[in-house]
Amino acid sequence: MKKVLVTGADGFIGSHLTEELVKQGYDVKAFVYYNSFNSWGWIDTFSQEIKNELEIFAGDIRDPNGVRTAIEGMDTVFHLAALIGIPFSYHSPDSYIDTNIKGTLNVLQAAQSLNTERVLVTSTSEVYGTAQYLPINEEHPLQGQSPYSATKIGADKIAESFYRSFNLPVTIVRPFNTFGPRQSARAIIPSIIIQLLNNYKKIKLGSLAPKRDFVYVKDTVQGFIEIAKSDKTFGEEINIATQIEISIGDLTHKLVDIINSEVKIEQENQRIRPVKSEVERLLGSNEKIKSLTNWKQGYSFEDGLKETMNWFKKSENLQRYKPEIYNV
Repeated sequence: MKKVLVTGADGFIGSHLTEELVKQGYDVKAFVYYNSFNSWGWIDTFSQEIKNELEIFAGDIRDPNGVRTAIEGMDTVFHLAALIGIPFSYHSPDSYIDTNIKGTLNVLQAAQSLNTERVLVTSTSEVYGTAQYLPINEEHPLQGQSPYSATKIGADKIAESFYRSFNLPVTIVRPFNTFGPRQSARAIIPSIIIQLLNNYKKIKLGSLAPKRDFVYVKDTVQGFIEIAKSDKTFGEEINIATQIEISIGDLTHKLVDIINSEVKIEQENQRIRPVKSEVERLLGSNEKIKSLTNWKQGYSFEDGLKETMNWFKKSENLQRYKPEIYNV
């Protein structure tokens, strides 16, 4: 059994990855953000059977000593811990540098000194900025169109430098817009769904024009696992994408038609990014991941939406969200 560490295991993608790794027979340590409430984030919602198979490590990715302690004895590290909200990065960029850049550096330095077999660093499609050509492959220029994306570019480049300078077995995993159960309301699909399910007569959104490549979370998770299993992915940057895009406006109308066709859509200024910061199109190429691994898309966009909506419709899940608050 491979011993694996998942940082950010208490978050959206991290919790799904942690759960799937346990189901596939890995020996999993979950790195969760330390807090005085003993909250393990989404791991608290796991079945007892899954929780019994987990080792929990509560720490802070910004602390190099704790990170090293967590990585010791691990074969593979899936590094997902990060700050990801774009609006929040506009007024708190320092925290993004500390978490996303320094946190990644802590993981890389610990893995190097401990001779860790594999390190997967999580990037984001936001590092590409607005598409200069389509579909976006891994050779596309990087553009820091928000402090968030700038810190992720920084983390990616530090990871690349450790591969080139020290031969650390690193892979940069670059998911496009992942969605699904447990996602924060700061993301567009949960934001729309929770407003509709709470019977709002008007739903508040930002710009409707941008287009995104949405990947269902189970496909994203399987992408991570297949990348980790392949001997061809060391030192590579690899997209996880569907090569299909939809505008935010069309997405909204699709969800409105499914859930509640009586609502009106209202654009709210505070939800609209600065013009030069808005990423207008993200449509990813998945040719590289298909050529280097056994990954393939398992869920259509419609199937992923259906599973996501069914999860949000459960009262115990919906009540975790505050639809009246704009979640940055």
